Amino acid sequence: MTTVRPVAPTEAVDDDVKFRADAVAALFVREWRVFRRVWRSLVFGSVVEPVVYLLAFGYGFGALIADVNGLPYLDFMATGAAGIGVLFTGFFPGFINGYFRRKENHLYGGLLSTPITVAELVTGEALWTGVRAAVTAAVTLTIAALFGVGLAPTVVLAPLIGLVGGFGFACLGAAFASRLRSTHQFDFVIAGVVVPMFVVAGSFFPLEDAPAWLRWPAQLNPVTHVVELFRAVAFAQTSLGGLAVSVTVVVGFVALAWWVAVRQLTRAMTA
Repeated sequence: MTTVRPVAPTEAVDDDVKFRADAVAALFVREWRVFRRVWRSLVFGSVVEPVVYLLAFGYGFGALIADVNGLPYLDFMATGAAGIGVLFTGFFPGFINGYFRRKENHLYGGLLSTPITVAELVTGEALWTGVRAAVTAAVTLTIAALFGVGLAPTVVLAPLIGLVGGFGFACLGAAFASRLRSTHQFDFVIAGVVVPMFVVAGSFFPLEDAPAWLRWPAQLNPVTHVVELFRAVAFAQTSLGGLAVSVTVVVGFVALAWWVAVRQLTRAMTA
């Protein structure tokens, strides 16, 4: 008679952080096929949102504010809108899809009954979301150019920033989704996490003029540094030191968010 040895929780977690490229690619393709069914509404939102920002903030506040940190206000907030677009495009699919696929539709249970691991699942879905965020950044800055924002040639790097940032925000959303027990808890995350990240990011107002107690948390906000990177590539006006800090914060955030998402989803699926 064969004795089955229980697997310790730490062993299960270690096994789940291993992943194969072909499994990640399969999950990526699955997300693409789902997107093909609903792309019209998603593309509509990606185009309309930056137009609303540019009209409401760029021309609204822009009539009252001349320059911000040496940039016309329209230029300043256009790159801020790109950063906010990456946050929303990345976080909400990871958060909302993550909850419903785990708790309501039990899709994750079906996927994880195959050889797919939690790390592959998180990576495949977040990678697709990162691609969507990259497109959102490109669309936002293209629309900004049509509105008269002068962009440097280095703006071609903006989709890469959107890809990396969107991947991280998708993982962050997935991590929070793994902790939720019902949809009634959505408001806690949105009001307590997303709104502060959205507001305190130097996207629509300069952080230099904010109180000291607000500037320090803002420097820990990954959205702040995604916005700074967009401004760096859009206008080629940044110091190497500031660029290095922003790159370090964003890369560190992405790595931490991925690790936390894998750990939290592993625990949620084995609870």
